[in-house]
Amino acid sequence: MTLTDHKAADLLLPADHPGPTRPVWMVRPTDIDRVLATLTPEQRSWLASLGFKAAARKFALLPGANGTVAGALLGLGDAPDRNPVEPGAVLAGLLPGLLPAGDYHLVADGSDATLVSIAFGLGAYRFRRYKSGDADPQPRLKLGGNVDRPAVLAAVEAIAMGRDLINTPASDMGPSELEAAAKKLAERHGAEFASIVGGELLRRNFPLIHAVGRASPRAPRLIDLAAGRIGAKKVTIIGKGVCFDTGGLDLKPSSAMLLMKKDMGGAAAALALAHMILSAKLDVRLRVLIPAVENSVAGDSFRPGDVIKSRAGKTVEIGNTDAEGRLVLADALALSEEDQPDLVVTYSTLTGAARVALGPDLPPFFCEDDATARAIEAAGLAVADPVWRLPFAPSYESWLDSPVADMNNVSDGGFAGAIVAANFLKRFVSKSRRYVHFDIYGWRPQAKALGPKGGETQAARAVFEMLRRECGAG
Repeated sequence: MTLTDHKAADLLLPADHPGPTRPVWMVRPTDIDRVLATLTPEQRSWLASLGFKAAARKFALLPGANGTVAGALLGLGDAPDRNPVEPGAVLAGLLPGLLPAGDYHLVADGSDATLVSIAFGLGAYRFRRYKSGDADPQPRLKLGGNVDRPAVLAAVEAIAMGRDLINTPASDMGPSELEAAAKKLAERHGAEFASIVGGELLRRNFPLIHAVGRASPRAPRLIDLAAGRIGAKKVTIIGKGVCFDTGGLDLKPSSAMLLMKKDMGGAAAALALAHMILSAKLDVRLRVLIPAVENSVAGDSFRPGDVIKSRAGKTVEIGNTDAEGRLVLADALALSEEDQPDLVVTYSTLTGAARVALGPDLPPFFCEDDATARAIEAAGLAVADPVWRLPFAPSYESWLDSPVADMNNVSDGGFAGAIVAANFLKRFVSKSRRYVHFDIYGWRPQAKALGPKGGETQAARAVFEMLRRECGAG
C-alpha cells in the first residue's frame, strides 16, 4: 500500500511537523492583489516581469535570499470550478511536478483543504516498478490543522494501490497476483478472506467464471473478502478482474490488445474502495467479490455459440467471447444475491461504447434508485470524481433474446452497447435493494492534475464519499 516510490505519509506531513516550510498560494485573478501585498518588493517585481496574472495552471516560483526559493504561486483562473473533472482544488495535483524538493504549506484560498491535500498526494504518484535508478526527490506538503490526515492518507494510498495494480503488466498481474493483493488488503484490515480456484469453481457452481478463464494456464478464481459488523447494512462491491483479455476466439486486433492489462481495472477500483471503507471504519458489513480470470486462446477456449448455464440457473448463449466481463460478473452477482445486500456495486471496464458516449474522463453508471443516483452524482462532484447516469432502458431488453437459451451475452446490432451490457447484468439482480453498475475506462490517456498517464480507479472516491455521507461519518 505504497505511493510507489514514497509512502503517502512521507509526502503529506502532519500539521505539527517540525521545521520550516515555504508557502504556496493557489490564487484566483481576483485575489492576486491581496497576495501581492504580502510579498516583498523584489518578489512583486519578479512576478511583474513574468507577467503572472493567476491564469489557470500558470506557475511561478518566488525568489528568496541568496538565490533560494521562498515559495510559489499557482494560478486557478477566472472560473476554477467550472470543470467538474478538474475543479480548482485539484490543480494542487500539479504541484509535485512543478515544485523543487523541499517542504511546503498551502496558503488557504477558500478551496476544500481535504480535496487539495488528496490532489497533491495523487499528483505525486509515479509508477516506477520497472525503472532502474532512484527516483528524484519530491516536494512534501505540510497539511493544515483542519485536515483529517488519516482520511487523506487512506484515499491517496487506496488510489495509488489501484493504479499500481492496473499499471502492472499482465506478465506480473495474473489471477494469482490479483488474489495476493486482495489477501494483503484483507490481512491489513483483519478481514475474512477466501478464494475458489480452478476446477473448484465448477464443483461450487461458478460455471461462467470457469468457462471464461479455463483456457489460460493461470487458473481462474473467485476472490471473496468480508469485514465489518454482522448486522450492519450489507454493502457488496464486485470488480471485474480480467487480468488480460485477448478477446478469446473472437480475437481482438493487436491495437485493441495494447491496453488489455487494464481489463482488471474494475477489481482495482473495488479494492481501492474497500481500503477507504475499512480505513474509515464505516459501519457496514462489507463484502468484496472479484472474479479473476485471463481470457486466453487455447484448445479448450469457450466458443461462440456455446450455451452455458450460469450460477443463477439461467442459460447464456455466447454470441461473442470478447464480451466476457459480463459473464464473470453474472456469477459473482448471483452469489451476492444470496446475502440480499442493501447495496451492490459493480465496477467493470465493460464496453468501448461507454467511452464513445462519454469519453475517458466521465464514466457512466446505471442505477434505478433515483435517490441513490443523485447521492452518487453529488458525491462525485464534491470529490472531483465525476460520473454520469445512463438508463437501463428496458425497451432494449429484447435485444438480448436468444432462440436457443434464456439470453445471449450480446445483441445483434452495434447500438447502445453500454446499456445492453448493463441490462445483461441487471438480469442477475433481483433481491438486492439497490444496484449500481459503473462502466469505467480504468485509464487516464494523458497526464492531468490528479495523476500521470496510466491506470486510474475511477468512481471509487465517489462511492466512498456517498457511503461516508450515508453512514454519517465525518
